[in-house]
Amino acid sequence: MSTIASGNAGGERAPGEGGTSSSAMPPISQLRNRPLGRILIKMGKVTRAQVSEALDVQKHRRGPIGQILIEMGYVKEKDVNAALAAQVGMEWIQVGTIDVAPNVLQLIPSQMAHAYRIIPTDYDRESNTLGVALDSPDNFQATDDLKTLMGFNVLARVTTKEDMTEALNRFYPEDQAESINDIIGELSDDTALQKLQGRGESIDLDELKAAADSNPVKKLINLVLLQAIRDKASDVHFEPFEDEFKMRYRIDGVLFEMVPPPKHVAMAISSRVKVMANLDIAERRLPQDGRIELLVEKRPVDLRVAVLPTMFGESCVLRVLDRTQVNLDLEQIGLREEELNVTRQLIQKPHGIVIVTGPTGSGKTTTLYSCLRELNTPDVKILTSEDPVEYDIDGMCQCQVRADIGVTFGRLLRSFLRQDPDIILVGEIRDLETAQISVQASLTGHLVFSTLHTNDAPSSIARLIDLGLEPFLVTATLEAVIAQRLVRRICTSCKEEYTPGEAQLMELGLLPEDTANRVFYYGKGCEYCNNTGYRGRLAIFELMVLDDELRELIMNHASTSVLRAECRKRGMRTLRESGMLAIYDGVTTIEEVVRETLGAEA
Repeated sequence: MSTIASGNAGGERAPGEGGTSSSAMPPISQLRNRPLGRILIKMGKVTRAQVSEALDVQKHRRGPIGQILIEMGYVKEKDVNAALAAQVGMEWIQVGTIDVAPNVLQLIPSQMAHAYRIIPTDYDRESNTLGVALDSPDNFQATDDLKTLMGFNVLARVTTKEDMTEALNRFYPEDQAESINDIIGELSDDTALQKLQGRGESIDLDELKAAADSNPVKKLINLVLLQAIRDKASDVHFEPFEDEFKMRYRIDGVLFEMVPPPKHVAMAISSRVKVMANLDIAERRLPQDGRIELLVEKRPVDLRVAVLPTMFGESCVLRVLDRTQVNLDLEQIGLREEELNVTRQLIQKPHGIVIVTGPTGSGKTTTLYSCLRELNTPDVKILTSEDPVEYDIDGMCQCQVRADIGVTFGRLLRSFLRQDPDIILVGEIRDLETAQISVQASLTGHLVFSTLHTNDAPSSIARLIDLGLEPFLVTATLEAVIAQRLVRRICTSCKEEYTPGEAQLMELGLLPEDTANRVFYYGKGCEYCNNTGYRGRLAIFELMVLDDELRELIMNHASTSVLRAECRKRGMRTLRESGMLAIYDGVTTIEEVVRETLGAEA
C-alpha cells in the first residue's frame, strides 16, 4: 500500500471510528441492508422495547423511525446517521477532528469540494482509491461523479452536516479557492504535458492515458464545467487552432472566450473528455458522440459530448442540459396572452399537425415540451421520437433516434402507430418519409407535434411541399405553424433608460416620431450579468393558424409572400413585430431584435 496521507486520515479506517465506539459497532457487513431499528440495537444504542415503542408511534404518525427515536430521546442524531451509513454499507467518520495530508486535499479542487460537499480523507495510489467523507448516505451521485470527473475509485464514508461544514471551512476556505488562471499556470509548468507538444499521431496510447489522467487536466475540466453550469452556459467549447487552444462558453446564445490554456494540453483535454464520456481515446480520425451525467449541487445535469477531428486536433463541444434551468410551463415561455389562448386551443385539437419552426437553439424543443407537459394527463398516451432525448418527463414514452442501427424517425413513427398513442412528437421533419408518416398519423386521428428549420412561419409551407408532400395533404392535416426566436433579456440589476439614435431606429424601420412616447432601456453591465447587460432569454413568436382561405391559397400554389400577406391581414404578428413589443415592454433591446430577426420578414 503506497498511501499518500498522514495523521488520522491515513490508511483504512476501522468501522465505527469517530462517532461510535468500535466495541459497540459490529462489522459493517453484518449491518448492511438491515432495518434501522435492528442496526441501532446491534450498535447498543437502543433496546428492543424502545424500538417496538417507536414502531407503535410510527403506525399512528408517519415518519422515519430514526427521527421518531430521536424525538423520543432514546438516541442522538449522530447515532442515527451512523446507523443509516451502516445500512448502505458505509463507515462513519468524524471528519471535523481529523487531519488530512495537503497532497490528498490537492486531489479535489475547492470548487468541487463545496459543490458536492465532500472532503477527501486518504488516497491509495496502487488501487487509485480515494477515501471521501459525505454528509449524507444518500449522496451516491457524488461518488459516481468523482469517478467520472476525476477518474478515482471512491471509498465513501459518512459524517454529520455540521462536521462537513466545519471541515470545508477548515480545509477549503473559499477565499483561497483555486482559479482557472492558477490551474492554467500549473498546466504551463507541467513538464510531462509539455512533451506532448507537436507529437500528433506519433503519441503512444499509454502516454495519452497518462496525460488524460493528469491531475491538473482533470482539475481544469472539472472547474470549467462547474463554472459553466453555475453561469447557466448552454455549451462549452474546447477548440484547437494552429497557434493556440481556446476555451469558450455560450451563454444566452452568445459565445464568450475564457483564458486560454497552453496549446500543448489540447490532446490531454480532448482525451480526458473522451474518457469521461466513455469514448474511444485511441480513435482520433472519426467524429464521436457521447454523454456525461452529473449531479451538481443536487441538480441533475446532462452533458452531450461531440468530438470532431480538425486540422489541428480534436474540437470538443459539450452541450449542457441542466433540467432545473428550463421552465416547461406554457405560461412562462414568452407567449403573450392572446397567443397563449390560441396555442391552448390548437393543442387541444383531436388530430392534425402543429409545427414549431426556427433555427437551431431557438427554443423549439422547450416550446414543444411545454405543450406536451400541459397535455400529459393519465388519460392521454404520448409518444416521442427525439434526437437526442433532452429532458425526461414522467408519463411520456420517449424514444431515442439511433440512425447508426437503422432506428430513424420514420421507422419509429411506423412503430408508434401500432402503440395506440393519442399524441405523437416527431423531433424533426427532415425528409419525405417522416413527413408522409406524420401526415398518415394525423389522418388516422392523432395529434402530431414536430419541428422544421425555416426562417418564418409562412415559408414552412414551401418547405413541406419541397420535401415532396402534396399540397392537398398539407392542407388536410396542418393546423398551425409557430415560428420563434430567442432574444436576450436586459439585466434587471443594471437596467437604464436611454434614447436610441436615428440609425438604431432605422434598423427597425422606425422614425423618431413613431417612438415619441416610448421608453427604451439597455443594460449598462454589472457583476450579476458578467458585464454583458443581459441576463436570461425570452422567446418571441409568429403564430400562423390555417383557415379555409389559406388552405385554398396553398392548394393553388400561392407563393410564400402571398401567404405571408394574407396571414398578416388575419392578424398574424411577425417575429419583428413581436420583438418590437418586447422592446416597448422594456425587456430587451433594439440590437437583440434586429440580430435575431434579420433573416425573417418584417
